[in-house]
Amino acid sequence: GARAVIEALAGSFHNFGKADMKIIFAGHNIGEDYYYELLNYLEDKEFGICVISKSGTTTEPAIAFRLLKEMLEKKVGRTEAGKRIVAITDAHKGALRTLADQEGYKSFIIPDNVGGRFSVLTPVGLLPIAIAGFDIRALVKGAVEMRKLCLEQEINPATEYAAARTALHRKGYNIELLADFNPKLHYIIEWWKQLFGESEGKDHKGIFPAGVDFTTDLHSMGQFIQQGPRMMMETVISVEKPHHRVDIPADDANLDKLNFLAGKRVDEVNKMAELGTRLAHVDGGVPNMLVTLPELTAEYIGQLFYFFELACGISGCMSGVNPFDQPGVEAYKNNMFALLEKPGYEEASKAIQKRLK
Repeated sequence: GARAVIEALAGSFHNFGKADMKIIFAGHNIGEDYYYELLNYLEDKEFGICVISKSGTTTEPAIAFRLLKEMLEKKVGRTEAGKRIVAITDAHKGALRTLADQEGYKSFIIPDNVGGRFSVLTPVGLLPIAIAGFDIRALVKGAVEMRKLCLEQEINPATEYAAARTALHRKGYNIELLADFNPKLHYIIEWWKQLFGESEGKDHKGIFPAGVDFTTDLHSMGQFIQQGPRMMMETVISVEKPHHRVDIPADDANLDKLNFLAGKRVDEVNKMAELGTRLAHVDGGVPNMLVTLPELTAEYIGQLFYFFELACGISGCMSGVNPFDQPGVEAYKNNMFALLEKPGYEEASKAIQKRLK
């Protein structure tokens, strides 16, 4: 969630500039090359760590934190490292809470009643976004505005969206594509995929959430969407107003035959690609829903987050599942721990090794 906001609001090349501070993410994978390259990059850098984990034992962030904490302590010493580490974790229990108390880390609380995928509007998301320099008050203000709208009106954007996707699902549309026509929205789509995937995919029920970045993915997935099996619905996030203006120049040679676009804004071409795509997909049998943001600001992104979170809860309940748990994610973890021979998994380890012979 935090990355979704930062990438949406920051310049597209913010980490390539000369800014004094750069935001780097770790703990979302266990790719060895990624961590080697990250540690190598940080070798001559001053850095701090914001570690986020309710339990402190989730494999991916725990490994990342071990690596980065060790490096930081070697660079500046344990005492100074403790001043550069901020923990966002449980109020009373868990490995990270214990460590934070022992080492004196500054810490913030993950509310007990908020699951990770719903936590972007808690310290889990707000602190990293604030560190990156963005207005978290505006983000929360937007969420409050959407909450007020949805709670005051029985028919509101969240219930309409939840009802529409549920009705389409009952007609056999089992996949929902969330599409954008703005690359700044890529990680918002990634956040949405986790939100709906973990909330609805259980008891052999649910709509499969997939994301596409247009127009890029029109050159890879466009054919399948247009003429493949009719099992998809599509929701488009449209941004009405870009922050900047770029006009397409004329070219004397006109070898690309694009002089008919000379003088038009790049965004005008993009908007016509968006409308043309939506029309084509509807004509091809892909039901289409539209979510519009006036522009990409913290306030409107806050509205979008609350809209999707509320709609997700409603949609899950309409499908007859509990949208606030995720028991299925334990299956791969149990297998992984058995394969790694974690203490307490001896019998599971024997069983899985026998299975693999």
